[in-house]
Amino acid sequence: MGNHKQGRNLSLEEMDKQSLLHPYTSITDHLEHGPMVIEKGHAARVTDTTGRDYIDAMGGLWCVNIGHGRQEMVDAITEQASKLAYYHLFFSMANEPAIRLADEVLRIAPDHMSKVFFCNSGSEANDTQVKISWYYNNLRGLPQKKKIISRHNGYHGVTAVAASMTGLPRNHKSFNLPLDGFLHVTSPHHYFNAEPGETEEEFSERLAKELEQTIEKEDPSTIAAFIAEPVMGAGGVITPPKGYFSRVQAILKKHDILFIADEVICGFGRLGTMFGSDMYELEPDMMSIAKGLTSAYVPMSAAIISEKVWEVLRDGSPETGPFAHGYTYAGHPLAAAAGLKTIEIMLREKLVDNAQKVGNYLQTRLKETFLDNPLVGEVRGVGMMAGVELVADKAKKIPFDPSAKIGPRITQLLLEEGVIHRAILNAYAYAPPLVMTESDVDEMIERDERAVRKLSDELAREGLWKAA
Repeated sequence: MGNHKQGRNLSLEEMDKQSLLHPYTSITDHLEHGPMVIEKGHAARVTDTTGRDYIDAMGGLWCVNIGHGRQEMVDAITEQASKLAYYHLFFSMANEPAIRLADEVLRIAPDHMSKVFFCNSGSEANDTQVKISWYYNNLRGLPQKKKIISRHNGYHGVTAVAASMTGLPRNHKSFNLPLDGFLHVTSPHHYFNAEPGETEEEFSERLAKELEQTIEKEDPSTIAAFIAEPVMGAGGVITPPKGYFSRVQAILKKHDILFIADEVICGFGRLGTMFGSDMYELEPDMMSIAKGLTSAYVPMSAAIISEKVWEVLRDGSPETGPFAHGYTYAGHPLAAAAGLKTIEIMLREKLVDNAQKVGNYLQTRLKETFLDNPLVGEVRGVGMMAGVELVADKAKKIPFDPSAKIGPRITQLLLEEGVIHRAILNAYAYAPPLVMTESDVDEMIERDERAVRKLSDELAREGLWKAA
Protein backbone atom coordinates (compact mmCIF):
# COMPACT_ATOMS: atom_id res chain seq x y z
CA MET A 1 0.00 0.00 0.00
CA GLY A 2 1.16 3.56 -0.74
CA ASN A 3 2.47 5.59 2.18
CA HIS A 4 1.05 8.94 0.99
CA LYS A 5 -1.49 9.02 3.81
CA GLN A 6 1.27 9.49 6.38
CA GLY A 7 1.83 12.93 7.93
CA ARG A 8 1.76 15.98 5.71
CA ASN A 9 4.79 17.76 7.19
CA LEU A 10 7.00 16.48 4.37
CA SER A 11 9.40 18.43 2.19
CA LEU A 12 8.07 19.17 -1.30
CA GLU A 13 10.71 16.80 -2.72
CA GLU A 14 9.58 13.95 -0.44
CA MET A 15 5.89 14.67 -1.10
CA ASP A 16 6.64 14.55 -4.82
CA LYS A 17 8.30 11.13 -4.52
CA GLN A 18 5.31 9.82 -2.56
CA SER A 19 2.60 11.30 -4.78
CA LEU A 20 3.62 12.01 -8.38
CA LEU A 21 4.25 9.77 -11.37
CA HIS A 22 6.46 11.83 -13.72
CA PRO A 23 6.39 11.71 -17.53
CA TYR A 24 9.57 10.67 -19.37
CA THR A 25 11.34 10.00 -16.06
CA SER A 26 13.21 6.97 -14.77
CA ILE A 27 11.18 5.86 -11.74
CA THR A 28 14.29 4.35 -10.13
CA ASP A 29 16.43 7.47 -10.59
CA HIS A 30 13.62 9.75 -9.45
CA LEU A 31 13.03 7.83 -6.23
CA GLU A 32 16.74 8.06 -5.52
CA HIS A 33 17.39 11.69 -6.45
CA GLY A 34 13.97 13.35 -6.31
CA PRO A 35 12.75 16.32 -8.32
CA MET A 36 14.15 19.75 -9.06
CA VAL A 37 11.23 22.01 -8.13
CA ILE A 38 10.91 25.21 -10.20
CA GLU A 39 9.32 28.02 -8.22
CA LYS A 40 9.25 31.11 -10.44
CA GLY A 41 10.30 32.41 -13.83
CA HIS A 42 11.05 35.65 -15.61
CA ALA A 43 11.81 36.14 -19.33
CA ALA A 44 14.36 33.43 -20.29
CA ARG A 45 15.19 32.39 -16.70
CA VAL A 46 13.66 30.27 -13.94
CA THR A 47 14.44 29.82 -10.25
CA ASP A 48 14.19 26.62 -8.20
CA THR A 49 13.09 26.26 -4.58
CA THR A 50 16.70 26.53 -3.36
CA GLY A 51 16.90 30.01 -4.91
CA ARG A 52 19.19 28.94 -7.76
CA ASP A 53 18.67 30.67 -11.13
CA TYR A 54 18.89 28.91 -14.50
CA ILE A 55 18.80 29.98 -18.12
CA ASP A 56 15.82 28.08 -19.53
CA ALA A 57 17.42 26.97 -22.80
CA MET A 58 14.36 24.83 -23.61
CA GLY A 59 11.63 27.41 -22.96
CA GLY A 60 9.97 24.82 -20.73
CA LEU A 61 9.30 22.09 -23.30
CA TRP A 62 9.88 24.08 -26.52
CA CYS A 63 6.86 26.20 -25.58
CA VAL A 64 7.32 29.37 -23.47
CA ASN A 65 7.94 31.50 -26.57
CA ILE A 66 7.06 34.90 -25.06
CA GLY A 67 9.10 34.18 -21.91
CA HIS A 68 8.16 33.48 -18.30
CA GLY A 69 6.39 35.76 -15.84
CA ARG A 70 4.41 38.07 -18.14
CA GLN A 71 2.06 40.09 -15.94
CA GLU A 72 -0.14 41.08 -18.88
CA MET A 73 -0.78 37.38 -19.56
CA VAL A 74 -1.81 36.92 -15.92
CA ASP A 75 -4.10 39.96 -16.22
CA ALA A 76 -5.73 38.70 -19.45
CA ILE A 77 -6.40 35.27 -17.93
CA THR A 78 -7.66 36.79 -14.66
CA GLU A 79 -9.97 39.23 -16.42
CA GLN A 80 -11.49 36.42 -18.47
CA ALA A 81 -11.85 34.19 -15.37
CA SER A 82 -13.78 36.91 -13.55
CA LYS A 83 -16.19 37.20 -16.51
CA LEU A 84 -16.58 33.61 -17.74
CA ALA A 85 -14.16 30.97 -16.49
CA TYR A 86 -15.60 28.14 -18.61
CA TYR A 87 -18.01 27.31 -21.32
CA HIS A 88 -17.85 24.63 -24.01
CA LEU A 89 -18.13 24.56 -27.81
CA PHE A 90 -20.42 21.51 -28.13
CA PHE A 91 -23.90 21.76 -29.76
CA SER A 92 -23.26 25.16 -31.42
CA MET A 93 -22.33 26.81 -28.10
CA ALA A 94 -19.43 29.25 -28.10
CA ASN A 95 -17.54 31.86 -26.11
CA GLU A 96 -16.05 35.12 -27.33
CA PRO A 97 -12.33 34.42 -26.75
CA ALA A 98 -12.50 31.11 -28.63
CA ILE A 99 -14.20 32.74 -31.62
CA ARG A 100 -11.72 35.61 -31.70
CA LEU A 101 -8.72 33.31 -31.29
CA ALA A 102 -9.82 31.06 -34.18
CA ASP A 103 -10.13 34.18 -36.33
CA GLU A 104 -6.64 35.41 -35.28
CA VAL A 105 -5.06 32.01 -35.93
CA LEU A 106 -6.48 31.92 -39.46
CA ARG A 107 -5.26 35.49 -40.02
CA ILE A 108 -1.63 34.47 -39.42
CA ALA A 109 -1.83 30.91 -40.84
CA PRO A 110 -1.23 30.09 -44.54
CA ASP A 111 -4.02 31.51 -46.75
CA HIS A 112 -5.61 28.19 -47.72
CA MET A 113 -6.36 27.25 -44.09
CA SER A 114 -10.07 27.40 -43.35
CA LYS A 115 -11.23 26.23 -39.88
CA VAL A 116 -9.74 25.79 -36.40
CA PHE A 117 -10.70 22.90 -34.09
CA PHE A 118 -9.46 23.50 -30.54
CA CYS A 119 -7.94 20.79 -28.34
CA ASN A 120 -5.70 20.76 -25.24
CA SER A 121 -2.36 19.25 -26.26
CA GLY A 122 -0.27 18.50 -29.32
CA SER A 123 -1.12 14.82 -28.94
CA GLU A 124 -4.85 15.59 -29.04
CA ALA A 125 -4.43 17.85 -32.06
CA ASN A 126 -2.62 15.09 -33.98
CA ASP A 127 -5.15 12.46 -32.88
CA THR A 128 -7.86 14.80 -34.14
CA GLN A 129 -6.13 15.20 -37.51
CA VAL A 130 -6.01 11.42 -37.97
CA LYS A 131 -9.72 11.10 -37.15
CA ILE A 132 -10.53 13.95 -39.53
CA SER A 133 -8.48 12.30 -42.30
CA TRP A 134 -10.46 9.08 -41.78
CA TYR A 135 -13.75 10.97 -41.66
CA TYR A 136 -12.77 12.93 -44.81
CA ASN A 137 -12.11 9.72 -46.75
CA ASN A 138 -15.29 8.05 -45.48
CA LEU A 139 -17.29 11.04 -46.71
CA ARG A 140 -15.56 10.73 -50.12
CA GLY A 141 -16.59 7.08 -50.36
CA LEU A 142 -13.04 5.83 -49.75
CA PRO A 143 -13.42 3.82 -46.52
CA GLN A 144 -10.24 1.80 -47.15
CA LYS A 145 -8.03 4.95 -47.33
CA LYS A 146 -6.87 4.94 -43.69
CA LYS A 147 -3.13 4.27 -43.25
CA ILE A 148 -0.86 7.01 -41.93
CA ILE A 149 2.81 7.45 -42.87
CA SER A 150 5.27 9.29 -40.62
CA ARG A 151 9.06 9.24 -40.20
CA HIS A 152 11.43 7.35 -37.91
CA ASN A 153 12.42 9.72 -35.08
CA GLY A 154 9.42 11.96 -35.77
CA TYR A 155 7.53 13.06 -32.66
CA HIS A 156 3.77 13.54 -32.77
CA GLY A 157 2.66 12.90 -29.19
CA VAL A 158 1.85 10.12 -26.78
CA THR A 159 -1.84 9.21 -27.00
CA ALA A 160 -2.25 5.78 -28.62
CA VAL A 161 -2.69 7.14 -32.15
CA ALA A 162 -0.19 10.00 -31.78
CA ALA A 163 2.39 7.63 -30.26
CA SER A 164 1.84 5.26 -33.19
CA MET A 165 2.82 8.12 -35.51
CA THR A 166 5.77 9.03 -33.30
CA GLY A 167 8.80 7.17 -34.66
CA LEU A 168 10.80 6.67 -31.46
CA PRO A 169 11.31 3.13 -30.09
CA ARG A 170 10.85 4.18 -26.43
CA ASN A 171 7.32 5.37 -27.26
CA HIS A 172 6.43 1.96 -28.71
CA LYS A 173 8.31 -0.51 -26.51
CA SER A 174 6.25 -1.67 -23.49
CA PHE A 175 3.05 -0.04 -24.85
CA ASN A 176 2.14 -2.52 -27.63
CA LEU A 177 2.53 0.21 -30.24
CA PRO A 178 2.37 1.22 -33.03
CA LEU A 179 -1.22 0.31 -33.83
CA ASP A 180 -1.91 -1.35 -37.18
CA GLY A 181 -1.95 0.95 -40.18
CA PHE A 182 0.83 3.30 -39.02
CA LEU A 183 3.96 3.19 -41.17
CA HIS A 184 7.38 4.86 -40.86
CA VAL A 185 9.93 5.93 -43.46
CA THR A 186 13.55 7.07 -43.04
CA SER A 187 14.34 10.14 -40.96
CA PRO A 188 15.70 12.99 -43.15
CA HIS A 189 18.86 13.30 -41.02
CA HIS A 190 21.63 13.83 -43.57
CA TYR A 191 24.46 13.58 -41.01
CA PHE A 192 23.70 10.00 -39.96
CA ASN A 193 21.49 8.63 -42.77
CA ALA A 194 23.13 9.86 -46.00
CA GLU A 195 25.35 7.50 -47.97
CA PRO A 196 29.05 8.49 -48.12
CA GLY A 197 29.41 11.43 -50.52
CA GLU A 198 25.64 11.79 -51.00
CA THR A 199 24.61 15.46 -51.33
CA GLU A 200 21.55 16.81 -49.55
CA GLU A 201 19.63 16.90 -52.88
CA GLU A 202 20.60 13.29 -53.68
CA PHE A 203 19.62 12.24 -50.15
CA SER A 204 16.23 13.99 -50.54
CA GLU A 205 15.70 12.25 -53.87
CA ARG A 206 16.45 8.84 -52.33
CA LEU A 207 14.04 9.48 -49.42
CA ALA A 208 11.35 10.63 -51.85
CA LYS A 209 11.77 7.40 -53.81
CA GLU A 210 11.54 5.39 -50.59
CA LEU A 211 8.30 7.21 -49.70
CA GLU A 212 6.82 6.55 -53.13
CA GLN A 213 7.85 2.89 -53.06
CA THR A 214 6.24 2.54 -49.60
CA ILE A 215 3.02 4.10 -50.92
CA GLU A 216 2.97 1.85 -53.99
CA LYS A 217 3.76 -1.28 -51.95
CA GLU A 218 0.94 -0.54 -49.51
CA ASP A 219 -1.39 0.63 -52.34
CA PRO A 220 -2.11 4.39 -52.56
CA SER A 221 -5.86 3.74 -52.22
CA THR A 222 -5.22 2.60 -48.60
CA ILE A 223 -3.18 5.63 -47.44
CA ALA A 224 -4.91 8.62 -45.89
CA ALA A 225 -2.15 10.96 -44.77
CA PHE A 226 1.53 11.72 -44.30
CA ILE A 227 2.54 13.65 -41.18
CA ALA A 228 5.79 15.56 -40.66
CA GLU A 229 7.30 18.27 -38.49
CA PRO A 230 8.90 21.02 -40.60
CA VAL A 231 11.94 20.63 -38.31
CA MET A 232 11.98 17.49 -36.16
CA GLY A 233 11.99 18.34 -32.47
CA ALA A 234 12.24 15.49 -29.96
CA GLY A 235 13.83 13.33 -32.68
CA GLY A 236 16.95 15.49 -32.49
CA VAL A 237 16.29 18.93 -34.05
CA ILE A 238 16.60 17.62 -37.61
CA THR A 239 16.29 20.25 -40.34
CA PRO A 240 15.06 19.00 -43.72
CA PRO A 241 17.73 18.49 -46.41
CA LYS A 242 17.56 20.64 -49.55
CA GLY A 243 14.69 19.76 -51.86
CA TYR A 244 13.12 17.30 -49.42
CA PHE A 245 9.68 18.80 -48.89
CA SER A 246 9.12 19.84 -52.51
CA ARG A 247 9.71 16.25 -53.60
CA VAL A 248 7.56 14.81 -50.78
CA GLN A 249 4.64 17.15 -51.48
CA ALA A 250 4.63 16.28 -55.20
CA ILE A 251 4.35 12.56 -54.34
CA LEU A 252 1.52 13.16 -51.84
CA LYS A 253 -0.47 15.21 -54.39
CA LYS A 254 0.06 12.57 -57.07
CA HIS A 255 -1.40 9.84 -54.82
CA ASP A 256 -4.23 11.90 -53.23
CA ILE A 257 -2.67 11.69 -49.75
CA LEU A 258 -3.28 14.43 -47.19
CA PHE A 259 -0.27 16.28 -45.79
CA ILE A 260 -0.44 17.02 -42.05
CA ALA A 261 2.16 19.59 -40.94
CA ASP A 262 2.91 19.07 -37.26
CA GLU A 263 3.67 22.68 -36.27
CA VAL A 264 3.45 22.00 -32.52
CA ILE A 265 7.07 23.11 -31.95
CA CYS A 266 7.82 25.06 -35.14
CA GLY A 267 4.70 27.24 -35.05
CA PHE A 268 4.55 30.75 -33.55
CA GLY A 269 7.98 32.02 -34.43
CA ARG A 270 10.34 29.28 -33.30
CA LEU A 271 12.21 29.09 -36.64
CA GLY A 272 12.21 32.84 -37.32
CA THR A 273 9.01 32.64 -39.40
CA MET A 274 5.47 32.51 -38.01
CA PHE A 275 5.14 28.83 -39.02
CA GLY A 276 7.56 26.20 -40.27
CA SER A 277 5.29 25.91 -43.32
CA ASP A 278 6.22 29.51 -44.21
CA MET A 279 9.94 28.76 -44.00
CA TYR A 280 9.89 25.59 -46.10
CA GLU A 281 7.09 26.59 -48.51
CA LEU A 282 4.78 23.82 -47.34
CA GLU A 283 1.16 23.64 -48.46
CA PRO A 284 -0.32 21.31 -45.86
CA ASP A 285 -3.91 20.13 -45.95
CA MET A 286 -3.92 20.22 -42.14
CA MET A 287 -1.76 21.88 -39.48
CA SER A 288 -1.43 20.92 -35.81
CA ILE A 289 -0.51 23.72 -33.42
CA ALA A 290 0.02 23.89 -29.64
CA LYS A 291 2.92 25.03 -27.38
CA GLY A 292 3.54 28.57 -28.73
CA LEU A 293 -0.20 29.15 -29.25
CA THR A 294 -0.51 30.23 -25.60
CA SER A 295 3.21 30.09 -24.77
CA ALA A 296 2.03 27.30 -22.41
CA TYR A 297 0.52 29.74 -19.89
CA VAL A 298 -2.68 27.64 -20.19
CA PRO A 299 -2.84 24.29 -22.05
CA MET A 300 -4.26 24.61 -25.56
CA SER A 301 -3.78 23.20 -29.05
CA ALA A 302 -5.66 23.17 -32.32
CA ALA A 303 -6.14 21.16 -35.48
CA ILE A 304 -6.40 23.52 -38.45
CA ILE A 305 -7.93 22.22 -41.68
CA SER A 306 -7.70 23.60 -45.20
CA GLU A 307 -10.57 24.72 -47.39
CA LYS A 308 -10.20 21.47 -49.38
CA VAL A 309 -10.85 19.35 -46.27
CA TRP A 310 -13.51 21.70 -44.90
CA GLU A 311 -15.59 21.53 -48.09
CA VAL A 312 -15.81 17.72 -47.86
CA LEU A 313 -16.83 17.90 -44.16
CA ARG A 314 -19.42 20.58 -44.87
CA ASP A 315 -20.91 18.85 -47.91
CA GLY A 316 -21.12 15.49 -46.12
CA SER A 317 -22.83 16.93 -43.04
CA PRO A 318 -26.51 16.61 -44.11
CA GLU A 319 -26.01 12.86 -44.46
CA THR A 320 -23.72 12.12 -41.48
CA GLY A 321 -25.19 14.49 -38.90
CA PRO A 322 -23.07 16.09 -36.17
CA PHE A 323 -19.27 16.02 -36.28
CA ALA A 324 -19.08 13.60 -33.35
CA HIS A 325 -15.67 14.51 -31.95
CA GLY A 326 -14.62 16.98 -29.26
CA TYR A 327 -13.11 17.69 -25.86
CA THR A 328 -14.76 19.13 -22.74
CA TYR A 329 -12.10 21.84 -22.52
CA ALA A 330 -11.83 22.61 -26.26
CA GLY A 331 -11.80 26.37 -26.79
CA HIS A 332 -11.56 26.95 -23.03
CA PRO A 333 -12.10 30.70 -22.43
CA LEU A 334 -9.02 31.09 -20.20
CA ALA A 335 -6.78 29.32 -22.73
CA ALA A 336 -8.28 31.34 -25.58
CA ALA A 337 -7.69 34.59 -23.66
CA ALA A 338 -4.07 33.48 -23.18
CA GLY A 339 -3.79 32.68 -26.90
CA LEU A 340 -5.13 36.07 -27.93
CA LYS A 341 -2.73 37.87 -25.61
CA THR A 342 0.20 35.71 -26.80
CA ILE A 343 -0.41 36.61 -30.45
CA GLU A 344 -0.86 40.27 -29.52
CA ILE A 345 2.49 40.29 -27.66
CA MET A 346 4.27 38.44 -30.48
CA LEU A 347 3.07 40.90 -33.10
CA ARG A 348 3.57 44.01 -30.96
CA GLU A 349 7.10 43.07 -29.89
CA LYS A 350 8.03 41.60 -33.29
CA LEU A 351 9.15 38.38 -31.63
CA VAL A 352 9.23 36.49 -34.93
CA ASP A 353 11.78 39.02 -36.21
CA ASN A 354 13.71 38.72 -32.95
CA ALA A 355 13.70 34.92 -33.28
CA GLN A 356 15.21 35.30 -36.75
CA LYS A 357 17.83 37.87 -35.71
CA VAL A 358 18.86 36.31 -32.39
CA GLY A 359 18.34 32.85 -33.89
CA ASN A 360 20.89 33.60 -36.62
CA TYR A 361 23.26 34.79 -33.91
CA LEU A 362 22.61 31.61 -31.87
CA GLN A 363 23.34 29.35 -34.85
CA THR A 364 26.54 31.26 -35.70
CA ARG A 365 27.82 31.24 -32.10
CA LEU A 366 27.08 27.52 -31.71
CA LYS A 367 29.02 26.67 -34.86
CA GLU A 368 31.93 28.94 -33.89
CA THR A 369 32.08 27.45 -30.41
CA PHE A 370 31.45 23.76 -30.98
CA LEU A 371 32.03 22.67 -34.58
CA ASP A 372 35.79 22.20 -34.10
CA ASN A 373 35.35 20.48 -30.74
CA PRO A 374 36.53 16.85 -31.08
CA LEU A 375 33.54 15.65 -29.02
CA VAL A 376 30.98 17.39 -31.27
CA GLY A 377 29.95 15.70 -34.51
CA GLU A 378 27.26 18.10 -35.73
CA VAL A 379 25.72 21.46 -34.84
CA ARG A 380 22.33 21.85 -36.52
CA GLY A 381 19.25 23.99 -36.36
CA VAL A 382 17.41 27.04 -37.60
CA GLY A 383 16.15 30.13 -35.80
CA MET A 384 15.71 29.57 -32.07
CA MET A 385 15.97 25.79 -32.35
CA ALA A 386 19.25 23.89 -32.35
CA GLY A 387 20.93 20.62 -31.50
CA VAL A 388 24.53 19.72 -30.64
CA GLU A 389 25.43 16.08 -31.40
CA LEU A 390 28.15 14.47 -29.26
CA VAL A 391 30.00 11.57 -30.90
CA ALA A 392 32.43 8.84 -29.87
CA ASP A 393 34.40 9.17 -33.13
CA LYS A 394 34.14 12.43 -35.05
CA ALA A 395 35.99 11.25 -38.18
CA LYS A 396 33.81 8.15 -38.60
CA LYS A 397 30.55 9.67 -37.24
CA ILE A 398 30.27 6.89 -34.65
CA PRO A 399 27.73 7.60 -31.89
CA PHE A 400 28.31 6.74 -28.25
CA ASP A 401 26.90 3.47 -26.98
CA PRO A 402 23.70 4.07 -24.93
CA SER A 403 25.46 2.51 -21.91
CA ALA A 404 27.68 5.64 -21.72
CA LYS A 405 24.51 7.63 -20.83
CA ILE A 406 25.84 10.70 -22.62
CA GLY A 407 22.46 12.49 -22.64
CA PRO A 408 21.83 12.34 -18.88
CA ARG A 409 25.47 13.18 -18.16
CA ILE A 410 25.63 16.30 -20.31
CA THR A 411 22.26 17.59 -19.07
CA GLN A 412 23.44 17.16 -15.46
CA LEU A 413 26.67 19.03 -16.17
CA LEU A 414 24.71 21.76 -17.95
CA LEU A 415 22.39 22.04 -14.92
CA GLU A 416 25.42 22.46 -12.69
CA GLU A 417 26.42 25.39 -14.92
CA GLY A 418 22.94 26.87 -14.50
CA VAL A 419 21.40 26.00 -17.88
CA ILE A 420 18.38 23.76 -18.50
CA HIS A 421 18.69 21.76 -21.73
CA ARG A 422 17.03 18.60 -22.97
CA ALA A 423 18.97 15.49 -23.91
CA ILE A 424 18.02 13.67 -27.10
CA LEU A 425 20.03 10.44 -27.11
CA ASN A 426 23.62 11.74 -27.54
CA ALA A 427 22.60 15.30 -28.42
CA TYR A 428 21.28 18.20 -26.40
CA ALA A 429 18.74 20.69 -27.67
CA TYR A 430 18.06 24.42 -27.62
CA ALA A 431 14.61 26.05 -27.84
CA PRO A 432 14.87 29.14 -25.62
CA PRO A 433 12.15 31.79 -25.27
CA LEU A 434 11.99 34.06 -28.30
CA VAL A 435 12.69 37.05 -26.03
CA MET A 436 16.35 35.98 -25.70
CA THR A 437 18.94 38.67 -26.41
CA GLU A 438 22.36 38.23 -27.98
CA SER A 439 23.97 38.75 -24.56
CA ASP A 440 21.73 35.98 -23.14
CA VAL A 441 22.98 33.73 -25.96
CA ASP A 442 26.62 34.58 -25.14
CA GLU A 443 26.11 33.77 -21.47
CA MET A 444 24.29 30.52 -22.27
CA ILE A 445 26.96 29.31 -24.71
CA GLU A 446 29.78 30.22 -22.31
CA ARG A 447 28.16 28.01 -19.65
CA ASP A 448 27.47 25.24 -22.17
CA GLU A 449 31.08 25.24 -23.34
CA ARG A 450 32.26 24.69 -19.75
CA ALA A 451 29.89 21.72 -19.39
CA VAL A 452 31.04 20.13 -22.66
CA ARG A 453 34.68 20.59 -21.60
CA LYS A 454 33.96 18.89 -18.26
CA LEU A 455 32.26 15.99 -20.05
CA SER A 456 35.27 15.61 -22.40
CA ASP A 457 37.59 15.43 -19.39
CA GLU A 458 35.37 12.92 -17.55
CA LEU A 459 34.99 10.63 -20.58
CA ALA A 460 38.74 10.74 -21.29
CA ARG A 461 39.52 9.91 -17.65
CA GLU A 462 37.12 6.96 -17.72
CA GLY A 463 38.59 5.69 -21.01
CA LEU A 464 35.24 6.04 -22.81
CA TRP A 465 36.53 8.57 -25.34
CA LYS A 466 39.68 10.19 -26.58
CA ALA A 467 40.22 13.17 -28.85
CA ALA A 468 41.56 11.86 -32.15
